[in-house]
Amino acid sequence: MPDRDLAPDWNRMLRAEAAAYADVALVNIAREFPVMDFYVWNGPDDVPGLPRDATPVFYGSFDWHSCVEMHWLLVRLLRVAGDAVPASAIKTLLNQQFTAAGLAAEAVAVAGRTGAGQRPYGWGWALSLVHETSAWDDPDARRWSAAMAPFAEALTERFLRWLPKATYPVRHGLHPNSAFGMSRALPYAAQRARAGDAALLDAITAKARAWFGADTDYPGRYEPSGHDFLSPALTEAELMARVLPQAEFSGWLERFLPAVVAGEPAALFTPAVVSDSSDGQIAHLHGLNASRAWCWRRIADSLPAGDSRIGPALAAASRHADASLPHVVGDDYAVEHWLACYAVLLLS
Repeated sequence: MPDRDLAPDWNRMLRAEAAAYADVALVNIAREFPVMDFYVWNGPDDVPGLPRDATPVFYGSFDWHSCVEMHWLLVRLLRVAGDAVPASAIKTLLNQQFTAAGLAAEAVAVAGRTGAGQRPYGWGWALSLVHETSAWDDPDARRWSAAMAPFAEALTERFLRWLPKATYPVRHGLHPNSAFGMSRALPYAAQRARAGDAALLDAITAKARAWFGADTDYPGRYEPSGHDFLSPALTEAELMARVLPQAEFSGWLERFLPAVVAGEPAALFTPAVVSDSSDGQIAHLHGLNASRAWCWRRIADSLPAGDSRIGPALAAASRHADASLPHVVGDDYAVEHWLACYAVLLLS
């Protein structure tokens, strides 16, 4: 498999930066301000309290979903690079965060207004966190997973109520992107199916096939949009790599992006230019480069051995990683409150 041998040493890269990524998350989780909250006022007396009043676990890191991501990052690093991070400090913090009472309040918030503004991005990342704890054979993780049970049920219910009535997917590079949120939920859905409840897995799989199964010749040349942190083309391909058997995915990708071998469309193979990291919207493009790198890596890993598209996909992953990873630590807070989670997603 010579093409796969060209892949960067992702694990070495992760271990070299794991402690710095963990430090970012440890600080961000406890940073309550500045904060952005999703809230709809229903009248003049309907005044929200502090975010931590409604969401006592995920109140930091600027917004709810970014805080969820930072918690996921810490659990993920404990699992895959525990000897390269301050494990004791991380576990101490997570034991304080993942209490039964706190997570019960988060379940209530997900079922109410907080959940409404997180579809499906925040829901997907939250189920990634649930999966990360429940899939880890560790005493602390087992306790966290048990405390998360009501939270997981609320998130699952949200997905199951939304997917049947979602006639069309959202195909842009921001939080409502349908493919990415569903992809982040899939590992937990598969785990739940193995335990005897396949409703979430079946709903995601059926909707992915219905929305994306017949897509051909995707116009990736129009990417990116100015505020994207996700690639509509590549997040869709990454989702289908999870949903379809390998042989079926190979054919689907040939129809969807028929010129991958030639490095076309060039826009998908070329990292985005970020002109101002302090501009919260323009800074999203750092995330686009990181998430594209992850998608290209996932696509390469999902193709059969010897496939001629593996080399171009890995080269694109490497270029996008080189463009994004230097900005994960030490950049403006507009970047630092969330980008590390995409670095860990890519590298692990």
